[in-house]
Amino acid sequence: MEIAVIGCGKVGKTLVEHLAIEGHNVVVIDINQKNVEEIVNTYDVMGICGNGAIHDIQLEAGVNKADLFISVTSSDEINLISCLIARKIGAKNLIARVRNPDYASQISFMRDGLGISLMINPEKAAADEIARILRFPSALKVDTFAKGLVDLAEIKVRPGSKLVGVSLSDLNRKFKTSVLVCALQRQQKVYIPDGRFTLEEGDKVHITASHKDLEKFMISAGIYERKIKSAMIIGGGRIAFYLTKQLAEIGIKVKIIDNNEKNCEKLSALLPKAEVVCADGTDQDVLLEEGIEYMDACVSMTGIDEENVIISLYASKCNVPKVITKVNRLSIINMLESIGIESVISPKDITANQIVRYVRAKANKGDSGIETLYKIVDKKAEAIEFIANKNVSFLGIPLKKLKTKDNLLVAGIMRGNKLIVPSGDDFIKAGDSVIIVTTNSFLTSLEDILA
Repeated sequence: MEIAVIGCGKVGKTLVEHLAIEGHNVVVIDINQKNVEEIVNTYDVMGICGNGAIHDIQLEAGVNKADLFISVTSSDEINLISCLIARKIGAKNLIARVRNPDYASQISFMRDGLGISLMINPEKAAADEIARILRFPSALKVDTFAKGLVDLAEIKVRPGSKLVGVSLSDLNRKFKTSVLVCALQRQQKVYIPDGRFTLEEGDKVHITASHKDLEKFMISAGIYERKIKSAMIIGGGRIAFYLTKQLAEIGIKVKIIDNNEKNCEKLSALLPKAEVVCADGTDQDVLLEEGIEYMDACVSMTGIDEENVIISLYASKCNVPKVITKVNRLSIINMLESIGIESVISPKDITANQIVRYVRAKANKGDSGIETLYKIVDKKAEAIEFIANKNVSFLGIPLKKLKTKDNLLVAGIMRGNKLIVPSGDDFIKAGDSVIIVTTNSFLTSLEDILA
């Protein structure tokens, strides 16, 4: 696809990395010459220094011939204006980054009225991911499929766990539930396992299941942690706003600590159910005075990665049961587990995944639509949800008779409101939501699962 990206900040750089890897022709536009040069020198893309909201700059970049135009600058207004110009000159599909909470209630209106294909809010998406983790604190990470009806949870096999030594073929019988282990990381190697695989201490396991079965499995396996009732949030940015609104709705008591007085006043007015404290969240005395030792969860999301890491380490030392850390620099994420930080979120990475899902959906062959896409197991595998339509060539054929690609698993079939944990005798029907987990990159269609 021919893709134009306006904005070479944190989100833009991460997005270009994903798109370039997938083989798209990308041109980037940014007013900062250094940012443009850095991306052009790192990836095989074109670059133009200029204001992406200017008609002539867009024409110079070939936006009029673009299959997809993406505006992810730090300004919502520039993103919206850029999309209007791009649509006027001929760009086929438009994506805008819109972050301001004031616009949240107008997203549908702006999308339909302005002709924008997809509007993305990285902070809202990050808050959604954190909220899912807090609903299942036993998991390191939780993604959802089938409009929230199916969970994909990442758990770690701890020392002395009941899971150690259990073969996957015996898992559901032993724990009297219905779950499927669809991916596994052992040390640095990733597996799409079959029933002969036996779990070991230290394994990171990705499991698909319904909410009910996932909770039942965690209780039976002895890894269930009590529900979160209180949470301390360090940093009062947009993510904190969106997250606190969600947590208040499910009865979690929230305390926000931020060192900006005006920001605290605004949050207090917007979030009457939360306690907002104007103080330095990196100060040990402040954290102790505000009761960090008695919290069920601590979410560290200041604007500085190093501060977030230090706060999270201290929260763990205070025996806070669930600690979540926001990190912008993806290069340090893999190092965090070695120092005891396991639940990490990156807003820019979440945003890039959303856009890649949209790009894949536009590239599919027409036999199925991509609903959801997640990069899992340190981005070494993908979990993709397809909607099967009547043109899929293998409808009604038992899965055991299909010749599928290596390192690929049908991890779930959602039929109506029922999740089918697939066996070899199960099959796909038109209208099913089909969850595929694979280490094969760039699947755009259900037909791509065939060898």
